[in-house]
Amino acid sequence: MASSALNIPNMLTYGRIVAVPLIVLCFFIEGRLHGSDLARWSALAIFTIASITDFFDGYLARIWDQTSNIGRMLDPIADKLLVSAILLLVAADGTIAGWSIWAAIIILCREILVSGLREYLAALKVSVPVTWIAKWKTTLQMLALGFLLAGPAGDKVLPYTTQIGIGMLWLAALITIYTGYDYFKAGLRHMVDE
Repeated sequence: MASSALNIPNMLTYGRIVAVPLIVLCFFIEGRLHGSDLARWSALAIFTIASITDFFDGYLARIWDQTSNIGRMLDPIADKLLVSAILLLVAADGTIAGWSIWAAIIILCREILVSGLREYLAALKVSVPVTWIAKWKTTLQMLALGFLLAGPAGDKVLPYTTQIGIGMLWLAALITIYTGYDYFKAGLRHMVDE
């Protein structure tokens, strides 16, 4: 058990979990919530590394035959922690505001609901596989979060960085609704059968 818990794929997942408070800390380095240019670029660098580990932890676990129960449990948790923390962070600092908050709410609600559904189905020994469109949703979501983390600092380098991030966030939210419906449609069959 100890050796599988400390394999490289799981270490990458642990690193993604550790990245969450580090990203938030970047915005609080001055003792208050402040998204200075340095804070934003530092947070984006950490986020980029964490996002890359999201691909490699599963890929390496499969090709090295190092899949483990702890990895299967922590991988989606690490993803949800990363996404949720950044959405809350960019909402708190005003990068997203007004109607854009709804895109974040849609994404957060879907993540929580799908997690609950997966837990319920796991108790019934039912597995819901991740679809390709769900993988594309995650990729688009991560890109949107990267643009939003860069935010005003990114606008100085690439005009409309924040607006691009908001547009991608809305697109991810729409795909999120579709993939969430897919999960619930698959799960509903097992709920109705009880």
